[in-house]
Amino acid sequence: MTRAAVLAGVGAALPPRVVTNDELAQRLDTSDEWIRTRTGIRQRHVVDPGTATGDLAERAGRRALASAAATSGRPARADLLILATTTPDRPCPATAPDVAARLGLGGIPAYDVNAVCSGFLYALAAAQGHIAAGLAEHVLVVAADTFSTLLDPRDRTTLAVFGDGAGAVLLRAGEHGEPGALLGLGLGSDGTRADLITVRAGGSARPLRGPGADAEVADGDRYFSMIGGETFREAVLKMTESSREVLGRVGWDVEDVNAVVGHQANLRILHAVAEQLDLPTERLVANIDRVGNTAAASIPLALADAVDAGRLSKGDHVLVTAYGGGATWGAAAFEWPGLAPAPADS
Repeated sequence: MTRAAVLAGVGAALPPRVVTNDELAQRLDTSDEWIRTRTGIRQRHVVDPGTATGDLAERAGRRALASAAATSGRPARADLLILATTTPDRPCPATAPDVAARLGLGGIPAYDVNAVCSGFLYALAAAQGHIAAGLAEHVLVVAADTFSTLLDPRDRTTLAVFGDGAGAVLLRAGEHGEPGALLGLGLGSDGTRADLITVRAGGSARPLRGPGADAEVADGDRYFSMIGGETFREAVLKMTESSREVLGRVGWDVEDVNAVVGHQANLRILHAVAEQLDLPTERLVANIDRVGNTAAASIPLALADAVDAGRLSKGDHVLVTAYGGGATWGAAAFEWPGLAPAPADS
């Protein structure tokens, strides 16, 4: 029988600086009420200059390893690290090998995955494949983004929505019937919707410097942009469709789901997905009000928050789903294994 990928630990990291809606309102044409009514966000965490994505990824990964050790009572290890991020420390090389080295994991394989806000699910699928193929026993999946480094300082819409953060899970090889095993996972993409969520300039198609540089790049094309209305509709549609697909694959009815951890993009999107699935909103796990949209990090960060708050119980049926740039989307289902939170000093 093919080996299963089993959740063994979870952790998260946020930069200490908190930016409230009122602080944004002091320098932009916005207000706390405008932001809260449209997004459900009241504050977000933002990195200070000198703090990079890799710094947050290291902290989240360390806490996931500590959670696994506290859960099992044995030291935790990883023989593969996959980092989901759209904001790597450098264009080249990948950030994952540096994070692995800083965690003291030796010369294990490590690589980055970029599927924007769906990145955690894509990394989860890759980890599952490595375990099923017998290429790894313990995989540390980290999702970290510092979207504040991509945002136009004059754009009230994106500044209100995005925050910085990291989340991580440790997966181990196990059996399909045990709690924590990934029961079903589905992914999708549509490259024709690439302009919905994008940074138009700075890649090889429109370099900002060197041979072939585009001297006519508009200032706004250097920053992250999003077509809000279409993104909202597509996110609700694809998160709902992928959730139904995975529920059907694992044989769960909607009534069987105890908790839905959706990508924390917008509270209205989460509520719309719950409505489409005919699921009570009380079953939504949400922390967007405190952290904003942390891109790839949002699902594992919300899981870690739920563990710290005692929101999830062993045996709970958990559904996770996301939509991101690319466009990309996906969902996964598992039975919660009852993980211990990372110790406060980890």
